[in-house]
Amino acid sequence: MLSMSTHQVVWLKPEIAEEQWEFSHHPAKQDYYLRHGIDWEQLVAACDRGRLVPYPRSNRLMGMPVALSYDSYDDYAKYLAKAKRGYRKSYAKMEEELQRSGTLTLKAPIIIQCDGEALLFSGYRRLCLAWNYGMVPYVWLAPAR
Repeated sequence: MLSMSTHQVVWLKPEIAEEQWEFSHHPAKQDYYLRHGIDWEQLVAACDRGRLVPYPRSNRLMGMPVALSYDSYDDYAKYLAKAKRGYRKSYAKMEEELQRSGTLTLKAPIIIQCDGEALLFSGYRRLCLAWNYGMVPYVWLAPAR
């Protein structure tokens, strides 16, 4: 794992069942699902086929554009400014634990891949934590087709 940090995150396979709200209710992601004809069962199957891959800070993963990655520092600052208080509290808890212990075990963010493009489905806080500490995080790449 490439890192400029003395801290470490251990990435685990995520539990897709914990993310059903993200699929059903997140308004910014609905267009992606509709455009690609992805329903919940297809997403569950895609996650079963998924794998951990490194994701350096970028709006592209293995050449594919990643929608909703908010990878630039400006995008991150804008996102954080409008984020809900719970988002900030959750991020702060992860950061405190990482600083306290030096190592943190997290479920990997999920990126859905379909027809040459991708969507950051879940795990933005976890992704940003690693990026903000100079680490190259791992994501769970779920091929929907």
